[in-house]
Amino acid sequence: MSDVRNVAIVGPSLSGKTTLLESMLFVSGAIGRKGTVKDGNSVGDSAPEARARQMSTEVSAARATFDDVTFNFLDCPGSIEFQAEARNALIGCDAAVVVYEPVIERATTLAPIFRFLSENDIPHIVFINKMDRTSTLMRDLIPAMQEVSDKPLLINQVPVRDGEHVTGYVDLVTEQAYNYKAGAASEETEMPDSVKEREQEARTMMLETLADFDDTLLEKLLEDEIPSVEEIINDLHDTLGDGNLVPVLIGAAEQENGVRRLLQHLAEWTPDASTTVEHRGIEKTKPAAQVLKTYHTPHGGKLSLARVWAGTIKDGETVNGERIGGMYHMMGANQEKIDKAEAGDIVAFGRLDEARTGDTLLIGGSAPSSNDEIARAEELPRLYGLAIHAERRDDEVKLSAALQKIQDEDPSLIAEQNSDINQLVLWGQGDMHLNVAFEKLRERYGVAVSSERPRVPYREAIRKPVTQHGRFKRQTGGSGMFGDVHVNIKPLARGTGFEFINSISGGSVPKQYIPAVEAGVKEYLERGPLGFPVVDVSVELFDGKYHDVDSNEMAFKLAARTAMGEGMPNCNPVLLEPIMEVHIHAPNTATSKVQQLVTGRRGQLLGYEVREGWKGWDTVTAHMPQSEIQDLVAELRSLSQGVASYTASFDHLQELSGRVADQVVEDRKEQLEAA
Repeated sequence: MSDVRNVAIVGPSLSGKTTLLESMLFVSGAIGRKGTVKDGNSVGDSAPEARARQMSTEVSAARATFDDVTFNFLDCPGSIEFQAEARNALIGCDAAVVVYEPVIERATTLAPIFRFLSENDIPHIVFINKMDRTSTLMRDLIPAMQEVSDKPLLINQVPVRDGEHVTGYVDLVTEQAYNYKAGAASEETEMPDSVKEREQEARTMMLETLADFDDTLLEKLLEDEIPSVEEIINDLHDTLGDGNLVPVLIGAAEQENGVRRLLQHLAEWTPDASTTVEHRGIEKTKPAAQVLKTYHTPHGGKLSLARVWAGTIKDGETVNGERIGGMYHMMGANQEKIDKAEAGDIVAFGRLDEARTGDTLLIGGSAPSSNDEIARAEELPRLYGLAIHAERRDDEVKLSAALQKIQDEDPSLIAEQNSDINQLVLWGQGDMHLNVAFEKLRERYGVAVSSERPRVPYREAIRKPVTQHGRFKRQTGGSGMFGDVHVNIKPLARGTGFEFINSISGGSVPKQYIPAVEAGVKEYLERGPLGFPVVDVSVELFDGKYHDVDSNEMAFKLAARTAMGEGMPNCNPVLLEPIMEVHIHAPNTATSKVQQLVTGRRGQLLGYEVREGWKGWDTVTAHMPQSEIQDLVAELRSLSQGVASYTASFDHLQELSGRVADQVVEDRKEQLEAA
């Protein structure tokens, strides 16, 4: 496995990840002609939804060989709304390239990426892209990036400038200068005098940083002994693999500037596949793999992109009780059939219907036990949901099957039949995330859906007690129906629920009819005077009458409903809205704006504190009405460069009055009339 590197390409949206992949494939000879995102012919972003938006919406896999090292690349979406794709892929990689454009103001967008890589001990290199079109200085950019990284960022190349244009770089390891050549390898040149002082300063800083992790190198520096290039490369390999620092390279992927050197350093510095297995502590006595991404292809059926962690897996073998129906190396949307996969490889297994993203695959007839499971990426919280239904009633069955497939491809999509609001809600990470899902439903599976804001599960309660008589009497010839009840209706403390008390004495209501009375009360409480379920109410049955011939369970059930229907409007009903406890995570530069946003949405601030483990981030805690957090994530992202997020959980019900309550009740009335 020493000649295999599995590398994820990650970074903020529009930083040029797919363009970098295309250039790496081209310069390594894996493809004969470069495509572009703009023209829609790149290896990455092959999905129709990605090409329509000119941005990645799912992980793309590709394979190349450079300097006798085989690379399996996973090009990951940059949008925060598709971050689950990147996280699931990163779990199976040996290293990552973090692609970033030289814009100081966007450094915050790196925070979630750096944090995930650090938490999961994934070695990573930063590639600062688009250096051909920037006047930003490295001495200004690196400190801004360092603010959001808990690992030291180590500059390995110093840019050479001609005016405001970057024309090349000096490699700090070899101290060799290079001029960029568009579409070709950089050309060796003499180091310009204007760069020498800066190069010496940067190289000294690089060596001193490496010496923090290597006593031998430290001794040489103290004795003014210059380490060899081989020693420096070995130090970079060891410190990167141990997760102690993050090398920083520069270039312009579109022009292939710096791309060959990036590939060379990936081969020299990053840990090989076998080292990653040891580092992760994965011990398998038989072949094992893990699913990193699931695809449902138009013609090939289901494909499970997987990292083989141990052993050799052959086409046709059984994993987790299912027979592998084809095995492939992936090059974007294209597949190359193979017979077997060795440890360290990333391949696609065909027709594993039960396999899910994140699953561990073991040779044999049953799914692995929890002890055999390889760690997977944590699930992301639900942030944005829309109620959906098929535009054509005949498509309801197709919708269910199609939703299963798109959730299979993207586990961060969750379809939930919510009984509280009687709606099917599709949850995701944002508006664009759900729009891509709707496009897949329509274009791939022929199911057009309509969407709307989910209803809020309002409740109602009462403020004062009432005693009410209810009678149901019907005579239709022969046996009739007769039921008569007297009930006390009174409010209970918030959160108590429903209470039914049987205080009948003397047999005024026979025992066999009392359950029917309770059923009638409960049936009415499903929709109170304001149109919503009633909570926190006590109903006491204390008297009634019956007829030896005409009384039955249905009569007493209807009598109870009559009593509740006549009595409840006199109990001073009040609307209750659900209040959520919300934890908002954002850079501390946005904390004051977050607090203003909360109060502007009828929220109650409970406080804020430093977010544990996150450098320069705060967590704001608040109580907010559920109706106010439907599109909260959109505003949070707009004030935090797209990186803020939140979690929410139900806390309590709270009275709602005034114009807002009147509008809610009016909307509910129209809704019920329309139904």
